[in-house]
Amino acid sequence: MRLEVGKIYVKDVQFGAATKVENGVLFVNKEELLKEVSGDERLTSIDFEIARPGDETRIIPVKDVIEPRVKVEGKGGIFPGFIANVEQVGSGRTHVLKGAAVVTTGSIVGFQEGIVDMSGEGAKYTPFSKTNNLVIICEHKEGINQYDHEDAVRMVGFKAATYLGKAAMDVTPDEVKVYETLPILEQAKQYPELPKVVYVYMIQTQGLLHDTYVYGVDGKKIIPTFLYPTEMFDGAVVSGNCVSACDKNPTYVHMNHPVIDDLYERHGKDINFLGCVVTNENVYLADKERSSNMTAKLVHFLGADAVIISEEGFGNPDADLVMNCNKITDMGIKTVLITDEYAGQDGASQSLADSTPLADAVVTGGNANEVVVLPPMKKIIGHIDAANVIAGGHVGSLREDGSIEAELQVITGATSEVGFNYMSAKGF
Repeated sequence: MRLEVGKIYVKDVQFGAATKVENGVLFVNKEELLKEVSGDERLTSIDFEIARPGDETRIIPVKDVIEPRVKVEGKGGIFPGFIANVEQVGSGRTHVLKGAAVVTTGSIVGFQEGIVDMSGEGAKYTPFSKTNNLVIICEHKEGINQYDHEDAVRMVGFKAATYLGKAAMDVTPDEVKVYETLPILEQAKQYPELPKVVYVYMIQTQGLLHDTYVYGVDGKKIIPTFLYPTEMFDGAVVSGNCVSACDKNPTYVHMNHPVIDDLYERHGKDINFLGCVVTNENVYLADKERSSNMTAKLVHFLGADAVIISEEGFGNPDADLVMNCNKITDMGIKTVLITDEYAGQDGASQSLADSTPLADAVVTGGNANEVVVLPPMKKIIGHIDAANVIAGGHVGSLREDGSIEAELQVITGATSEVGFNYMSAKGF
């Protein structure tokens, strides 16, 4: 599977008479976009704002972040199973509006939603303070349930990103990057002297607004399966969850997966990157056993010498992480785990809800319980009162002057468990 990703760098987003990219600026026809995303009777209003890096702007509560992309050559289209049909993606050519993002907000769906500050202390922790954001404010019809609310807003985001992505169709990219993974037997022979590495990608699928989709299918309903890494870049996996904002993988992160990107960078140099196994995070013990058994079997079948495993969320999914680690290690395959920590505000508590002595190589995205104070902002997009109820906040988090005292949990992407963040560790 070979995919060319053409990057068109966007330095600014502005409303204009026509939707187009010109001299590094993404112009958006507001009326045309509204027509494109409207029509869902579950929503009473849809509006748009622009939030740029450095603006004294706070977006709250953030639901999803999506990158505009368009399929230029090859099978299928972006967001298969939602916008495009379910034909396999990940080959051909895809153009990306790099530096632009769609951010969805509005009245709160579930309490585990987040904050993106475009400047100040909070901006240091979220990667989306560096993107030029078209923010969509969606207000829902009174009386609809949370699942319909989440679904309606999610689809507006996907439609908007698809519409904007089309502006990149005929633009010459500033940079083209090529990713390729061969069929497994050919791939294994390509660099026989290098260790063969597989990435096990755990996605949040616990239900109750903790959902992720693979080709349009709710991840709870899948069994672990192999994906060509390039499929991720075309939106084969998308977010539909309200897990804590700090370690949630928004759709933007799935499409720009840093672990996959880094493994491709190392491919042919010091590793042979075979591909990805996507697996779910379950609620019941029997389901955890089934998925971890099949994940271990699959990576062994692929002939992996080493596996990187990342999780999404915390608490209950820690058990899935440990099961995957134990069963894969027992097969003689080396493992590296990526997670974050909930070690208490003083950092002195146990970091994970489960553990194993076999987890002897672990990368952390940071302690989500660390307390920060976010200064007041001149402009609020969304609903500021959500600061008192979102995970990581508390009654009284929102101060009279508009500042917010809360844990890092509230900041979208702050402790990303795939490394799409700015936190780092240092030794003493």
